[in-house]
Amino acid sequence: MRDRDRIANIDALRGFALFGILLVNILAFSSVYYGTGIHTVDGWSSLDAVLAFLISAVLELKFYLLFSFLFGYSVTLQMQSAQKAEVAFLPRMLRRQAGLFLIGAVHALVLFHGDILTTYAVLGLLLLALRDVRSGSKIRLAAAFVVATAVLWFAFAFLQWSAPDRDDSALVVDHAQMALAAYRGAPIAIMGQHREDIVSFLPMLLLLQAPCALAMFLIGFVFGQQKLLQNRDFYRPYLGRAICWGLAVGLPGGAAYACATQFAPGTSLETAGLAVSVLTSPFLTVAIIAAMLMALDSGRIAICRDYLASAGRMALSNYLMQSVVCALIFHGYGFGLIGELSFTATLMVAAILFGAQLVSSRWWLRRFNYGPVEWLLRAVTIGHWPRWDSSGSSNI
Repeated sequence: MRDRDRIANIDALRGFALFGILLVNILAFSSVYYGTGIHTVDGWSSLDAVLAFLISAVLELKFYLLFSFLFGYSVTLQMQSAQKAEVAFLPRMLRRQAGLFLIGAVHALVLFHGDILTTYAVLGLLLLALRDVRSGSKIRLAAAFVVATAVLWFAFAFLQWSAPDRDDSALVVDHAQMALAAYRGAPIAIMGQHREDIVSFLPMLLLLQAPCALAMFLIGFVFGQQKLLQNRDFYRPYLGRAICWGLAVGLPGGAAYACATQFAPGTSLETAGLAVSVLTSPFLTVAIIAAMLMALDSGRIAICRDYLASAGRMALSNYLMQSVVCALIFHGYGFGLIGELSFTATLMVAAILFGAQLVSSRWWLRRFNYGPVEWLLRAVTIGHWPRWDSSGSSNI
């Protein structure tokens, strides 16, 4: 397998992760009740209910782990790029993280309060601080982050179960209705609601997403140091076992989380299901990676791989464009359809949008070396304007 084919597999994995993230994020754009523990299933079809269960079981809390793993892996590619250019690595990465944070801050305020770029920018600094720790210690630290996070949420579930029953649903509904009015309003109202939602989202970020993402950063970095995803002879014998073990542990955990989310929202069972998902989601993520590598290496989906790789090479531009399009569809910036589309219709919008991104990414990269936002971030990283044309390396 040629080197560019090996890198293309990594880009294709990133493109696939981008689709999973879109399928989850668009649900937050389309409904103010997403993640509140309040179910508004009036008018739901059987297909809506099945799809909601599958999204919870397979996508939620899994695909951002895949994206985080690839982020950690890509840091090692940045290190290799700096070494090849014979320049200092750390100043470049610090500039890159600062640029990523600024882009993410604008994204969070204007488009989507669930932005991951600012989180990645900050956690990336922790990864840089830990980069010289031995590989085995990195893996153990990653496992400790995951286990500690799960234990914390099991503790929250116990406290919730033992506390006196309290019905806050009316308060949640009132807040959701105010958010609905804001998101259908003028840009200043939308950005004000984003600020409020960022504050509300912060505890979940700090106590759930951030430690799990950092754990996957560390694992991805270890894999990248050893170039394991670029070494087919190394990983190929392990793919079957990774799929079997990943599914055996990850699917029951995902199903338990989905059952709790869909049938006991807002209860201690949902919180306990979240804790179970924290423990088991990395296994399902490993199974997804292994299954994708097996499919990509088979040669039977070469065209699909090329399209996914193009989307993955432009992951930052595509991630931001997804938010732009979703904001235009669901918020007052455009059509204001928040709360209007069914669950199934919303996912169809996501599929159409990602299909368009696959085609447009391939078209763009036949003409240019970088996605537009990647080009800007690379300029910040290397300290000068990179070439727009399609010659040269474009893998990192």
